[in-house]
Amino acid sequence: MARPTARVLTLLELLQSGGLRTVTELADRLGVDERTVRRYAGHLIDLDVPVESVRGRYGGYRLGPGYRLPPLMLSDDEALAVLLGLVAGRRTGLLTAAGTASETAAAKIRRVLPERLGRRLDAVLGSLAFTAPAGEPASEPAGEPSVPETAVLLAIADAVSHHRPVSIRYTDAGGRRSERTLHPYGLVAHSGRWYVTGADPAIGEDRTFRLDRIAGARTLPGSFDPPSGPGPAERVLTGLATAPYRHEVTLRVQGSADQIRTRLPAGIAIVTEASPVSGAGQDVVPWARVELRAERLDWLPAVLASMDLPFLIERPDELRDLVVAFADRLARSARRSPPAGEGDDQGCDGVRR
Repeated sequence: MARPTARVLTLLELLQSGGLRTVTELADRLGVDERTVRRYAGHLIDLDVPVESVRGRYGGYRLGPGYRLPPLMLSDDEALAVLLGLVAGRRTGLLTAAGTASETAAAKIRRVLPERLGRRLDAVLGSLAFTAPAGEPASEPAGEPSVPETAVLLAIADAVSHHRPVSIRYTDAGGRRSERTLHPYGLVAHSGRWYVTGADPAIGEDRTFRLDRIAGARTLPGSFDPPSGPGPAERVLTGLATAPYRHEVTLRVQGSADQIRTRLPAGIAIVTEASPVSGAGQDVVPWARVELRAERLDWLPAVLASMDLPFLIERPDELRDLVVAFADRLARSARRSPPAGEGDDQGCDGVRR
């Protein structure tokens, strides 16, 4: 599609959103000058679209009343955003009250899409896995939200569906760029981010990559056999928990894996649960082994305290010192009295009662 034609259609979409749009606003949205906007509006009028011109200081363009919108037209980005929004809504339970409305809406959108785009979106939905259980909202990412390029997402999803290798251009967290071949197993949504997991044939190991750091993806000739064993979501969680960060931490925690994972989820730590040991006529809670890697340790003492479970630190010694310092701060705060003249007749919010 030629760029002028694409801009004319974009102008139509803007006018379809309703209301009066000034020429200045339209020029800014389209990236053209005001004279070009007037020419594009003339093109729409030539196509029998009832574009009305409103004169005056706050004048501009709007669509005539009663104009029936043409059949649904969505770009690749728009179609993907709508369908993924419906899927995510069902997963988190936000659309439960709507019953089957989200499914029927998705089906209607799917029917009016071009066959090529429909197949590519089906590939995304078929290759997508979630780390959060159905009905549980995804946690927010620790840093800035990450948005992958639609072209990258569609290309990798197609490669996953057809077991085809892809060449990706990747930039790691340190800003180092590389181009590598990947045998993608699946796409995974985790904690507000998109990941692809697969085998890197150059090193013979599984790798996990953030999609927003992939600048381009190109399907290569050939095919591969996906492995048996853990699914893509579990592989991503394991890859995140074993990433090569600065500190390697090993703990023993007296509790079940479910108790431990309320504070140290699968994407952060690997929990190996021991079998219960019988003693004195009852089962004794075993000590689970917890392994994790972290760039910093200062957040761990508070997390360990919040578990309210007995624990032992095997390594590193630096973590022992941080836990002792954290406990000392808590003890000092617990013994501290309010300043003289304060706290007797005030509520906890500082408002005098």
